[in-house]
Amino acid sequence: MLRYLNSCSRGRGAWLLMAFTAFALEMVALYFQHVMMLKPCVMCIYERCALFGIMGAGLVGAIAPKTPLRWVAILLWIYSAWEGVRLSWEHTMIQLHPNPFVTCDFAARFPDWLPLDKWLPSVFVASGDCAERSWTLLTLSMPQWLVGIFAAYLLVALLVLIAQPFRPKKRDLFSR
Repeated sequence: MLRYLNSCSRGRGAWLLMAFTAFALEMVALYFQHVMMLKPCVMCIYERCALFGIMGAGLVGAIAPKTPLRWVAILLWIYSAWEGVRLSWEHTMIQLHPNPFVTCDFAARFPDWLPLDKWLPSVFVASGDCAERSWTLLTLSMPQWLVGIFAAYLLVALLVLIAQPFRPKKRDLFSR
């Protein structure tokens, strides 16, 4: 399995699939926001940024999968997935255990050199309450689903990282 994951990480298809899945999740988030009129909170915006990081990692990996740029993509993937797990877990705890002393910020804080909320306010401006459970599927709220989604991204990323030293076997027509 590790050899297979190594060979997948050296091709564009797996990287593009990862970028596409993150893009699809972003489109679902925008559907919830603009069609279903669910207001994203600050934690939702930060989780959205983690998904953009995973999408970016997929695109970076697809650019040159057989070069050292693949390592940059893997590290960005792991970091983004880890942050996504951390943020969605924190968001889940805010929803499951509401506390007036533990709340999220009123607005997302982006660095001065990357003011995403000013560049693209329809995607990165928060207007909801982190403790509100406005949507559920099979009794799980959005952040609970995101914990599982980001954990799956992280697990696969770590397996791909572990698989990097395992070179694919050279296949020969006459070998066994």
